[in-house]
Amino acid sequence: MLRSLFISASGMEAQRLHLDVIANNLANANTVGFKKSRADFQDLMYQDMKSPGATSAEGLQIPSGIMIGLGVRPVAVQKIFTQGDFIQTGNSLDMVIEGDGFFQIVMPDGTIAYTRAGAFKLDSEGRLVNSEGYPLEPGITVPADTISVTIGSDGKVTVLQSGSSSPVEIGQIEIAKFTNPAGLMPIGKNLFIPTASSGEAITGIPGSEGMGTIAQGFLEMSNVNIVEEMINMIISQRAYEINSKAVQASDEMLQAVNNLKR
Repeated sequence: MLRSLFISASGMEAQRLHLDVIANNLANANTVGFKKSRADFQDLMYQDMKSPGATSAEGLQIPSGIMIGLGVRPVAVQKIFTQGDFIQTGNSLDMVIEGDGFFQIVMPDGTIAYTRAGAFKLDSEGRLVNSEGYPLEPGITVPADTISVTIGSDGKVTVLQSGSSSPVEIGQIEIAKFTNPAGLMPIGKNLFIPTASSGEAITGIPGSEGMGTIAQGFLEMSNVNIVEEMINMIISQRAYEINSKAVQASDEMLQAVNNLKR
């Protein structure tokens, strides 16, 4: 059996995965706080038919040898945490982090997840929650008689209540950062959870110790570049096509061998 059949098949499978990653990026081009992914590949092992540097029968050294590659495999689908574009919403509960950091979200099981999506809302108890109703950590509760909410660049939350002329501080937003954010595990709903690769969360006040600052009334959009993804899709499609042509050529060679007896 020709090696090229299996080599080309590995190439087609790799490009199928590449296209899956591209499709997910494009599907989330307008998802608030979404971070694009990139597929990484490695060549497979090589069949050593003649080792480079080996000595020939005449006592001479073979300069390059014969090493036949056996295809390709995917090794990682990495999240790229470059900053997305900001859009102004005018909503006092919308926030973006300018720089490094993640908002902390309390999951139903009590664990902490992390997100760049700052589209927060109020629940029936006045707590700041995300679109799934999961509360922000540390918890912030806005009084029912609040007229306006102000969030400073350092995460300090103050409100102006009805009948009062002086704003009152009601809480402090803390954000988290990671040594290796690419090691975070995406779990959907714009949320990430830490892994051994990401390291433990380092929490702090926005604007301190390398943390980003908070801007109120803005949202961070997806960092997907549609033109770049379309170009990658064309490249992936052509690579898949040329691998299928290699399968076809291998099949025709096998057919020629089978016809030798006729």
